[in-house]
Amino acid sequence: MSEQRSPSELITDEVTSWDGVEAGYGKRGEFGFTVNDHEIGHLHGDYAAHFFFGREVGSALKDQGRVVDHPVFPGKPGPAARRIETDEDVQDVIDLMRLNYDRIVARYGLRSISATT
Repeated sequence: MSEQRSPSELITDEVTSWDGVEAGYGKRGEFGFTVNDHEIGHLHGDYAAHFFFGREVGSALKDQGRVVDHPVFPGKPGPAARRIETDEDVQDVIDLMRLNYDRIVARYGLRSISATT
């Protein structure tokens, strides 16, 4: 019998497979993903993902209907949220995390493992 994997497990397995990504619980119980100490995004259980995009990217993603306002920062263009209800939502959350990962790595580079030890 195969075991069904939760949305957070699927997302975590994919995102932590990327070079330099670290994952763990934050101060408010969220499960976050970082690269080079910059947050890619975080999960609230299996139900929601939160992100911080730049002003232009966040506005464009909201216009496309891929994300909505972050509940703590309504009306701000960069902070964003995405519900996780379907397999398609899981894949889009992974894609949004990858978008942020690529933006961070392009801007700051990827810190080598030897640089942190």
